[in-house]
Order: sequence, then C-alpha cells, then structure tokens
Amino acid sequence: MSIRLDYSAAISPDLVKKLAQEFSEAREHKALMNAVKKNGIQAVAMDQAVATTTPYTFSIDLPSDPITSQKASGRCWLFAGLNTMKVAVCKTHNLKEFELSQTYQMFWDKFEKANYFLENILDTLQEPTDGRVIAWLLQAPVNDGGQWEMFVNLVEKYGVVPKTVMPETFHSSQSRGMNSLITAKLREDAAALRRRHQDGERSLDVLRSHKEEMLAEIYRLLVHFLGEPPQQFDFEYRDKDNVFHADRGLTPQAFFQKHVGVNLDDYVSLINAPTADKPYGRTYTVQYLGNVKGGRDVLYLNVESETLRQVALAQLQDGEVVWFGCDVGKDSDRTSGVMDTRLYDYETALGVPFHLTKAERLDYGESQMTHAMVFTGVNIVDGRPNRWKVENSWGTEPGQKGFFVMSDSWFDEHMYQVVVQRKYLSTPLQDALKAEPIVLKPWDPMGSLA
Repeated sequence: MSIRLDYSAAISPDLVKKLAQEFSEAREHKALMNAVKKNGIQAVAMDQAVATTTPYTFSIDLPSDPITSQKASGRCWLFAGLNTMKVAVCKTHNLKEFELSQTYQMFWDKFEKANYFLENILDTLQEPTDGRVIAWLLQAPVNDGGQWEMFVNLVEKYGVVPKTVMPETFHSSQSRGMNSLITAKLREDAAALRRRHQDGERSLDVLRSHKEEMLAEIYRLLVHFLGEPPQQFDFEYRDKDNVFHADRGLTPQAFFQKHVGVNLDDYVSLINAPTADKPYGRTYTVQYLGNVKGGRDVLYLNVESETLRQVALAQLQDGEVVWFGCDVGKDSDRTSGVMDTRLYDYETALGVPFHLTKAERLDYGESQMTHAMVFTGVNIVDGRPNRWKVENSWGTEPGQKGFFVMSDSWFDEHMYQVVVQRKYLSTPLQDALKAEPIVLKPWDPMGSLA
C-alpha cells in the first residue's frame, strides 16, 4: 500500500533543494561550516577580546578563601550558603581560612527530602498515577539542588559543623550513583503507599507508620554513602597568630550559634522574573518545593533587575558577601571565567539571530535558575557597577583561581535571585514581604533548584 504525503505540511523535496542551493551559493558558509565542525561553535563565536581583556580587578574586593569544589555533585546552593558563613567564622576567629562541612548538610538534606517526598505522596493519594502532579513528584525526589530557604531550614534544625568533622566521601563528591539508588527506593515506597491506599487503607496514621519504616531504610543508605553525622565534637584550631584554641563537646546547633552566629531571620530572597504572570512587588512560593516539613516555605519577592543590583551592591559596600542564583551556562566561558552578554556572537558565526527576551526565555523553557554562587566584590564606575566578582564552587581550575567575573549586562539578562539583609529594602518592599504569597505550580520556572 502506498503512502500519500501531505506536502502542505511536510518538508518537500523542492524546499530541501532550494535550501541546499542557497547554502552553497554563499561562499562564506562553507568556511564557517568547516571552522565550526573542527573547533565547535563556542570557539568560533567567542569574542576573544572580551574573553581575554576583561579585568579581574574590583573597587570593592572582599576576602574569601579558600575556593571550594562541589566536584561531580549539584550542591552549589549548599556550598554558596556555607561560603557566606565561612567569612564570618574567619573574621571572628582570626583565621586565614576555614571551611564548613557540605557533606553534613547534604546528609540531612537528603533525609529531609525523602520525608518531604513521601509526605507529598500522602498528600496526593487521590491524584492519578499518570497525572502531571505525580509525574512531577516522581521525577527527582532527592536531587542535589536546593534553594535559600531550604538551606536555612537545614541550618536552623541541624546546625553546621567544620569540614574536618564530617569530610567529603566518594558519594558526596560523585552523587549520581547514590541519588539513583535512593530515588529507586523512594519510588518503590511511593508505589507501596499508593497501593495500600488503593487497597482500602484510609488511615493516615497507619500509612505514616509505614513511612517511618521506609525512612529507616533511607537513613541506613545515607550513612553508608555519607557517613554518620556527628552529635558532638571538639572544635580545635590555630589562629593567624598561631594561638591554639579548643571548644569541646559542641553540638552542631551550639557550634552554629556560638561560632558562626549569623541571624538567618535577617535575610530575604528577591527574584527578578519579568513575566506577565508575576507582577513586581508581590511574594511567591512554589507548590511541593522544599525539604523540611514544618520548616520555612520557599518565599520570593519579585522585583525589577535594578532593585536586585542596588541591594546586592549595598550589602557588598557594607563588607558582606551575597548569595545569588543565576543561569550560569548562558553567555559564559568556564575556562576564562568570563560571564558577559558580548562573549559569543552566534548571529555572525551562524547567520541566525537569537532574540528572545528574558521573560520569553522563562516562558518558553529556554532559561531558569541553574546555579548558586557568591558575590565577593564589585567594580564601581561613576556610581554604577560595571562588573562583579564571583566566587564559584568548581575548584581552582576554572576562571582565575576559581573566581569568575560577571559583566553588569550579564547581571540583567541571566541573574534571577539574590539573598540580602532585609534592611536594604525600601519600606514598601518590606511591607510587601508580609503579604500572603501567590502559590506557583511545581513546574513553574521559578520552581527550579540551584
């Protein structure tokens, strides 16, 4: 039986012939094709002047050493959060360098996310298994990513510990295998809970008793992968003057209160999401996004990009680093560490324009927040920033010994979030934080995790 093609919708042979002829008639196309085939589009499209002449000098440059490395894991939000705290520890304890344990935070984040996931399963027992909500929950119940309030939840509930107390393990640094096994177990647990409900079990207390048995297995897995989290430890160190100090028998919570001492209630999360469905000056949260049941919900205040700039600048000018979230892969070069909207000229290299706005990139799935880092400096010219110093968590090889430099135009296009002290907000914005947040769907782009 012959198949009749509908050429009003299909690609016709004549169209293919026409396009091939047009390509071959433009002699520059062949040269560009050969260059891209051999070297890759980013090497061909990169403006070397931007990549090689962007200075790593800043009028405000706050100390922040050493550079950390999340290795093959997605813990940037934890690294960024702990990196903001290590500065306070170094300053108050006269230390040259210091690092808090990311593995400790990772352990409790995974454990809390497992409970959060199973509670969400119990909350959605009436949803169809093939529906969008269940599919979303099952997608990645314990991935490595997170948000600022999720970091705060962990610190407030479990405290922090020095890295020496709970160091890196194979699976903290290479988390894929661990995540895969825990995810498989949690999906099995979700199926079991939903099956019990479908078989007639209606008591939430009974289902939660089964959930506790499931969490016992998750805890056991995490101890194998990451080690046992300490309940008490000794904090011993030598300061810059070579004076020895010791504080013994500390709990992680007591260590945070005594030796870090950051008031997390002072900090708020601002985003720039210039889409039509998210008016500025309103607060937002995201359904089913979190880690600690009973902890803080994710809370964003949506503001213009200029507001993000001004509050981040104000905090840096007062000598404090800034946690932020962005779409790190856009217009950036890992080798040089340059993040600049002028870095790649794809239109000239390929003959094809790319003109989506920031709002359109969010609406059409072209962009979302993918990475969290820390501002440790900024360069100001005539009262305005023109570039920002960025502390990354990819080790010392990328950029300049692990630091990146961000142009101010990149800030406008690819920055989505900063966390600053609420004192830098205007009175209207502080009042806006008190409003009941609009609840976004789980799959909203502002529900992405760094």
